[in-house]
Amino acid sequence: MEEENFWNNFLEQEFKKDYFKSIKKRLVDDNNSGKKIHPNPSQFFKSLELCKFETTKIVIVGQDPYHSPNTANGLAFSVGRNHKLPPSLRNIFIEIENDLAISNTSGDLSHWAKQGVMLLNTSLSVVEGNPGSHSKIGWELFTDKVVSLIQAKGNIIFMLWGNHAKQKKDLICEKNFILEAAHPSPLSASSGFFGCKHFSKANEILKSINQTTIDWHTG
Repeated sequence: MEEENFWNNFLEQEFKKDYFKSIKKRLVDDNNSGKKIHPNPSQFFKSLELCKFETTKIVIVGQDPYHSPNTANGLAFSVGRNHKLPPSLRNIFIEIENDLAISNTSGDLSHWAKQGVMLLNTSLSVVEGNPGSHSKIGWELFTDKVVSLIQAKGNIIFMLWGNHAKQKKDLICEKNFILEAAHPSPLSASSGFFGCKHFSKANEILKSINQTTIDWHTG
């Protein structure tokens, strides 16, 4: 695959497969029954659109999109520029400030994605008001393939926060770097997320392998 078309070609192949046809049918059925799906379908693959395969350096694994209206924007943990910060993202910003003395107010993480930070939820859609509602419809087959393709490059830093994300360790070979911590949710942030220093550690690793570091400002 040509690098600039890598994810487009990958999507084209996956769309033809039975498991993906099943995902599409569920999305259509839910929509036809009056359920609201988040994010907008045009944003389902935003993480792949903004973070090119060739330039991916870091993968942050989320779970499923925010299930409240007008919140999810296709990037794990991210929200619109002027949107109120959800609790987990607020805790991520607290850790960044404590770790690197960087203060962020915008919850739009597009600037990270464009630098090579893949913000990948394991499920790419959710029914409004029903967290986890699309976690068993086939999305993980798709996102596991994304993780497997990226890790095959080697020298990728995976930030795995919480037990759900840590399940992806089995997909990641030893030629990559894994940083583990508790989930940034208010329920667990004080039990191992705060103080993890993943953001400075990631930049130290990038320096050690002669790659450009990440600017963790959100712009």
